[in-house]
Amino acid sequence: MKFSHEWIEKNPWLLIVLVLLVISVGGLVEIVPLFFQKSTTEPIAGLKPYSALRLVGRDIYIREGCYNCHSQMIRPFRAETERYGHYSVAGEFVYDHPFQWGSKRTGPDLARVGGRYSNEWHRTHLDNPRDVVPESNMPGYPWLATTPLVPEEVMPKMRALKRLNVPYSEEEIKQAPSTLMDKTEQDALIAYLQELGTLIKTRN
Repeated sequence: MKFSHEWIEKNPWLLIVLVLLVISVGGLVEIVPLFFQKSTTEPIAGLKPYSALRLVGRDIYIREGCYNCHSQMIRPFRAETERYGHYSVAGEFVYDHPFQWGSKRTGPDLARVGGRYSNEWHRTHLDNPRDVVPESNMPGYPWLATTPLVPEEVMPKMRALKRLNVPYSEEEIKQAPSTLMDKTEQDALIAYLQELGTLIKTRN
């Protein structure tokens, strides 16, 4: 039987196998080299692992579903960079597990939000977003301001990240709970937001 395009289309199982083969080869060609490129595997200059407070803040950001409306990926297009700043680079996020890249934008991109607003602005925004952005449809998170952190919970998180090659020292892990004393979930979330994208700003 002649091995033709028409014959392949009339054999669904063969077509499925060939499509999967093409996708697999294409995926390998596109993805595998990224594991060996310095630009995607090495941190940018000055990048340090999250402090204990920022690490907890990031977990709260994920827990509350902030990533459902706010991406942390500025794409390398003029319209993106003029509005949000320098495009995102993989080296900024090598210590993120999982990283927060994505294109969903019910609200603005937060990849470069660090330092744009004061801590007090963030507190007001988290308590009731419409006090600072009248057209916002974001819900308020007032309970964050009154929910204290549990300092001891950060140590297992840091040890888990250390196993994933995030360079935390044992001394940093032991001292971490003391840095969270008398802090609220709101303090942690603001600490996380206030440093997003700040290294790229200083480099450009």
